Amino acid sequence: MEKTRKRSLQLLFISFMLYAILGWCYEVFLEVVIYKWGFTNRGVLFGPYCPVYGVGALTFLFVLDKIMRKKDSLLFTLIKPFIIFLGCMFIATLIELIASYILEFATGSWPWQTYAEYKYNYQARIALSTSLRFGLGGTLFMYVVQPIFDHVLSKPSKKTLNIIALTMAFIVFADCIYTFFIR
Repeated sequence: MEKTRKRSLQLLFISFMLYAILGWCYEVFLEVVIYKWGFTNRGVLFGPYCPVYGVGALTFLFVLDKIMRKKDSLLFTLIKPFIIFLGCMFIATLIELIASYILEFATGSWPWQTYAEYKYNYQARIALSTSLRFGLGGTLFMYVVQPIFDHVLSKPSKKTLNIIALTMAFIVFADCIYTFFIR
């Protein structure tokens, strides 16, 4: 974030939603383009977002932002990307494991049970291959994507950000009602 604006609740929620949408796009890209399985909604909710990616992104920010801002010796500057990679890999894997248990409790399954096909996996809930991808993606997020989002989100007025955040919150709330109570 630019030094003039802290990450308010509205900015955090908008960032959460942007990452949830990017996560959904990533999942669909993998499914359609890489694995050629065809399109299905990869999210738990009806809309085009995977909340677990938003949770992961915000957790990266809260846990790793201090390391990202730290300016120290040349040696630390050189190993910092590796530390960020390992941090992102660990955080995302832990979140994915917890999310699988929550989803299994709430819905009876979780969307990524295909992890059983990976050589190194734990109960088809987490897998080494995906953990490495999350580490790489998280590092890209911290060094490239988040600075761009911070810049873009520093432009609108606080009132505009409030309207955007409230609109997104209403859409997600309605989606939750539809997904968990109507459908």
